[in-house]
Amino acid sequence: MPLLHWLTRDTDIHAATSTPYRLLEEAREFSFGKRDTPNMLIQGDNLDALKALLPYYAGKVKCIFIDPPYNTRSAFEHYDDNLEHTKWLAMIYPRLELLRELLAEDGSIWVTIDDNEAHYLKVIMDEIFGRKNYLGDLIWRKRKGGGNDSHFFAKDHDYVIGFAKNSDKKIHSNKWRISQSEKYLKRYKECDEEGYRYYWDTLARDGLQNPIVVNIECPDHTWITLNSQKSESTIQKELQSGSIKFAKGKNGWTLHHRVYMPNGQVLRSILDQVGTNKDSNDEVAAIFHNSESFDYPKPETLIKAILELCTKQNDLVLDSFLGSGTTAAVAHKMGRQYIGIEMGNHAMTHCVPRLQKVIEGEQGGISEAVGWQGGGGFRFYRLGVPVFDENGHVAKDILFAPLAAHLWFLETGIPYSGSADSPFLGSHEGVGYYLLYNGILGDKRPNGGNILTTKILSGLPPHKGPKIMFGEGCRLNEERLGTEEIMFRQIPYDIKVR
Repeated sequence: MPLLHWLTRDTDIHAATSTPYRLLEEAREFSFGKRDTPNMLIQGDNLDALKALLPYYAGKVKCIFIDPPYNTRSAFEHYDDNLEHTKWLAMIYPRLELLRELLAEDGSIWVTIDDNEAHYLKVIMDEIFGRKNYLGDLIWRKRKGGGNDSHFFAKDHDYVIGFAKNSDKKIHSNKWRISQSEKYLKRYKECDEEGYRYYWDTLARDGLQNPIVVNIECPDHTWITLNSQKSESTIQKELQSGSIKFAKGKNGWTLHHRVYMPNGQVLRSILDQVGTNKDSNDEVAAIFHNSESFDYPKPETLIKAILELCTKQNDLVLDSFLGSGTTAAVAHKMGRQYIGIEMGNHAMTHCVPRLQKVIEGEQGGISEAVGWQGGGGFRFYRLGVPVFDENGHVAKDILFAPLAAHLWFLETGIPYSGSADSPFLGSHEGVGYYLLYNGILGDKRPNGGNILTTKILSGLPPHKGPKIMFGEGCRLNEERLGTEEIMFRQIPYDIKVR
């Protein structure tokens, strides 16, 4: 497969690996609402934040929606969108790598972009996600009329590029179905006796495959001949039941049949009914009472369409370029769990107050459409110190729980879900994992309980089968380790740093 090359590619493709693991530290004074919420708002560089999330959320995110800088060579107040092409590629590549690791096997990622970088982004995503996992481009009509921003034509649209983690997996049980827009619903004006909505449409169609030619007697005893997919006997039965009716127009009689409203509407590749830049600016202005509160946010209806397409209640949604907080706000109103990452100060000035208003029941955006009344909560985090120093050693003052989560992920490749209150972290594929660190056994003296001895071993929770034990030292000889099926790894020297 052809690859995209740029000046700093060899360095950039290893940036995700060289990025240090950092702790996530909650700033409780900025968290809001229910304390037991899984929703997270993280302030900090999104490359570091994505790496910090891996030990806990790798393979768990159902949908990623990101709106990265477009590299339009123009400056915005809240973020730098004036990156030269090489720097833009260097920025986006490692972030996409980490986002792929966070995606569930049946997950998908959607990236909004304009034509400055859209085609380069597609080639990079082919490389990272696999060309076979390309779902397609959606064309979002971002404005309606006005504007002369090109020497050749006015640009009225942006793109939303979609990829699956694994296209062999079903993205959603209602794949490619979204709720109906008001315009779509208007034609279903009638209801049957059971309350189902429908409209009348012409029965005869040109271009039918294998049509049946039928002759039907009309109410005035004239006859019409038409191409149909229904037989004459079926038409007669449905005329009697009322599912088909005669209609007389200026060109004579026609047959109409009921078309019932389906459970959902197929999403079209041209998104022209999901809001515009003006709509999104109005939404944010209404929240912050300032018409210049943020540059080019995305409308809530656009993100709602994507989330309806590929998620259901309680699925986890991630946006690592959160901006003004739209993705988190929409996910919250739709009953999805979410993680939002924003580096700039507007994590505080925009995202926090916007989500607070959502929890309090604000009625802008999609609130009425989804029946939003308020509730829930989010926890606010900032990035802490790296877990490992520049030499790969465990950093000073790192607590047991975050080190346990990192070691578990680095060894097993899956996120840690244990309670981290015991030296036995759990088992994976028949192997038991143990960590002797930071006085987990109750001995707070230097090195107390962190060295594997016969006494310590006898007090550890048992595991039948191979065991990997991390600790600061080991007093057991090789024969005893072999008998106990223990592979001992010394902290910090034997810790694998990714």
